Amino acid sequence: MILRTFFAYAGWFLLIAILFAGAPGNGDPSLQLHITHIMGAQPLERKQVTYTNSSGEPFTISRFRYFLSNFSLETVDGKRSILPVSYFLVDDAIDSSKIIRLDNVPAGQYKSIRFLIGVDSIRNVSGVQAGALAVESGMFWTWNSGYIMAQLEGYSPVITSPTKEFLFHTGGYKAANQVLKYVELPFPQPLTIATGKQPQVQLSADVAKWFLPDTVSFKQVAVIMAPGVNARKVASNYQHMFRVTGISD
Repeated sequence: MILRTFFAYAGWFLLIAILFAGAPGNGDPSLQLHITHIMGAQPLERKQVTYTNSSGEPFTISRFRYFLSNFSLETVDGKRSILPVSYFLVDDAIDSSKIIRLDNVPAGQYKSIRFLIGVDSIRNVSGVQAGALAVESGMFWTWNSGYIMAQLEGYSPVITSPTKEFLFHTGGYKAANQVLKYVELPFPQPLTIATGKQPQVQLSADVAKWFLPDTVSFKQVAVIMAPGVNARKVASNYQHMFRVTGISD
């Protein structure tokens, strides 16, 4: 009886140890990214505010989403630390999606962060997946076997279609049609990662950057729903939309 009780308790302790060992944040320290969406110098307000693009065309925004993945950090002495592979779908309509937690970050001092806007080619050819990459998110072209890397939708009175709607869905990971863009952002001061701390990096993503420096006009292009020259043009613009606005240890 005593022996049976001992093994029962031992089993419970083992289970608890396994659960804690597999829980995020119990290995190396973690880092949080807090993303704010803006339009120029103002907070982004979907459906409420009329903006003007670089072509002088008025428009409103109804949806703004994009994938971030393949994170890495550069140490102050120039070494790159590649973080565990993870994929995040950021949706302006879901506040919680704008807070990204990166686990298992090696302790050290870092001077910049690097990430991919979109989903890398390996995941694009891996079929139906779960989590942020689930087909149910509406960010997967089932007809084209690939992910929509970024998505901006809204309305403009200059568009000639009956709905006056623009749909910018950028995608493509093959050769000349790929829109995958890496972004590297310097920190305003060294960021320290250490056990027992969870530093934060504040980022802004400016939707106005979708329209510059390569000017995008709704009169010329209102719908992007496939890989090609227009998707590449927009992606080359929005790769500049991020910047670090602050950090805290």
